[in-house]
Amino acid sequence: MNENKLNYSYWELKEWFSNIDFAIIGSGIVGLNTAIYLQEKYPKSKILVLEKGLLPNGASTKNAGFACFGSLSEIIDDLDSHTEEEVYSLVEKRWEGLQLLRENLGDANIGYRQYGGYELFSNNDNLFEECLEKKEIVNQLLKPIFKQDVFSISDNKYGFNNIKNNYLFNQYEGQIDTGKMMASLLKCAHLEGVKILNNVAVTKVSDEGEIELNNSFSFKSGKVLIATNGFANQFLKENLQPARAQVLITKPIENLQIKGTFHLEKGYYYFRNIDNRILFGGGRNLDFKTEETSEFGLTTLVQNKLEEILKSTILPNQKVEIEQRWSGIMGVGNQKKAIVKQVSENIYCGVRLGGMGVAIGSSIGKELAEIV
Repeated sequence: MNENKLNYSYWELKEWFSNIDFAIIGSGIVGLNTAIYLQEKYPKSKILVLEKGLLPNGASTKNAGFACFGSLSEIIDDLDSHTEEEVYSLVEKRWEGLQLLRENLGDANIGYRQYGGYELFSNNDNLFEECLEKKEIVNQLLKPIFKQDVFSISDNKYGFNNIKNNYLFNQYEGQIDTGKMMASLLKCAHLEGVKILNNVAVTKVSDEGEIELNNSFSFKSGKVLIATNGFANQFLKENLQPARAQVLITKPIENLQIKGTFHLEKGYYYFRNIDNRILFGGGRNLDFKTEETSEFGLTTLVQNKLEEILKSTILPNQKVEIEQRWSGIMGVGNQKKAIVKQVSENIYCGVRLGGMGVAIGSSIGKELAEIV
């Protein structure tokens, strides 16, 4: 006899686990957007979102809040492994996804600020010169999307150390408050009538739509949608690996002048201003193998490097204290395109956001809802 099931009342089983039309695994950006679009598409349906964390447990509440679509060096890098058409499509999808996010939730509700984005270049390599050579090619490639040049040259106006005298500036890049965004999404989902359960671990999913929770209790759903991104390997056999990102944030800094989103080393390091603080993350490239994990955690190697760059490059000659550190889990693969597809008769997925969840999460959720 299922002992766990005996602990649920008739009312609990009837209200939360009976006659489920759509069960969505993961309450991050993709999962909640999928739920909202499905509820609008099928207003009489019963939708249940299952989340293993107290809060969305992957990258949705742990990201740096960059409303970006790729630095110039990242796009040039992508052109080495993708066709021009594929790269154009990636940027277009990210840009359209950002507009959808803003349209759905409103700029005030996500703390959106379009301060622009800057790419900084180390004095120790020729990456800046390579980007300068290809800047016009990329601007021309992207012009049908933005109608004018995306990337231009800017002086080192923030006084960063150990970098070239010029930045590359992206006028279209912005930043958001990740906490506000997720709170707004949760509010929208609740208003639509979506049911969300937290602290429940999905341990098994069958092709017939049978879902097992916490290795003990099972229920049936008409369709199951997997939106767990970096954790999806548990349920899927796709070209997808988890990728941990480590982050730190400073204590408030008096008279902080830095304003914008900033990229270093092809986007492997990134920082921004928030509430008179600097939020700084990255360093996965120091040890790819160790960071290819779905386990949260911090490493001395990465955290020491973040502190070193923070104090020597970003805030030189300033006393700065770290207030908090955390990590998030992304989903990456050998291609940048997200995986949105039907896996079997009753199973669907929207995963592999490649660190671009803020940009494409809304549109991936919409796309996932549309194919069901």
